[in-house]
Amino acid sequence: MTTVAEARSKKTSRDENFPVASRLVSARFRAPILAFYRFARAADDVADHAELSADEKLRLLNRLGEALCGGPSEPDAEPLRLALRERGLAAKHALDLLDAFRLDARKSRYANWAELVDYCRLSAMPVGRFVLDVHEQSRDLWPASDDFCVALQVNNHLQDCAADFRRLDRVYLPLDVLAAHGASVEMLAEPCAPPPLRAAIIDLAERSEALARESASLVFGITDARLSLEIGAVQSLAVRIARLLRRRDPLSERVHLSKFEFICAAIPGVVQALPGAAWRAVVREGRAARA
Repeated sequence: MTTVAEARSKKTSRDENFPVASRLVSARFRAPILAFYRFARAADDVADHAELSADEKLRLLNRLGEALCGGPSEPDAEPLRLALRERGLAAKHALDLLDAFRLDARKSRYANWAELVDYCRLSAMPVGRFVLDVHEQSRDLWPASDDFCVALQVNNHLQDCAADFRRLDRVYLPLDVLAAHGASVEMLAEPCAPPPLRAAIIDLAERSEALARESASLVFGITDARLSLEIGAVQSLAVRIARLLRRRDPLSERVHLSKFEFICAAIPGVVQALPGAAWRAVVREGRAARA
C-alpha cells in the first residue's frame, strides 16, 4: 500500500505563488504556519496524485486526519499536532482542508461560481483563518480574509487549469461561466486557449481581482504589525497575478511572476500597509513600557 510519504511531490513553499510565513512574519509564528503548510502540502499531494485511486486517496487523507487527532503518528501531521497542542488551538481548520481534498478525490467539475466558492470554503478559507488564529486576531476579520483566500485560490485554479484537466481530468472553472462564453471543457486540451475559453478565464480573473481588492480592509484590521505587512504584500501579489491572467494564456505559457516581478508586485502592498503597521508597533511598545 502507498504511504503518505510516497505520495508526496517535491513541491515546497518556495514553489507557491505567494510567500508562506516569510521573514515579514514574526519568528514565533512561523513554525506553526509552516507546520500547517506541511500538512496541507501532504494532503494536496495525495489528492493530486495521478496514479492513486479515489479510494486510496481517501484512505491516506483519513490517515492524516487520524494522526492529527491523536491516532497513529504520521510525519507530515505530527508537527502541526504538536503546534496545535502547544497553543491550545483546535484542529478544525486543518480538518476542513482534508474535506476539500476528499472532494478533490471524487469530484472533478463545478457547476457554477457559488459551488466553486463553497469548495473554497474548505480549501482556502481555513488557511487564512488559521493564520489569524495563530496571531490571536479577531474573528471579525474572517469575512475579509475569506474573500482574500478565495481570490488566491481562484488565481491558482486559473494558472493550473490546463495541467489539472490534462493530468487529472479536473476542472475548477465553473461550467456555467464556460457556457456563457461559448467555451467547453474540452478546449482545455488545446495548446492555446481559443477565444471563448480566453473570455471565460478573463471573466474569472476579473472576479478574483475584485475579491482581492474588496479584502483590502483586512490589512488595516490586523493588530499584529508584521502580519499586516505580510498580508499587504500577498494582496498586492494576488491583484498582479489576476491581471496577468487577463493578458496571458495559461494554456500556452506559465503565468507566474519572475523573482523580480514578485518583488516589484509585493512592494506596493507593503508600502500601503506600512503606516498602519508602524503605528501599531508604536502603540504596542507604549503599552509594554507602561506595563
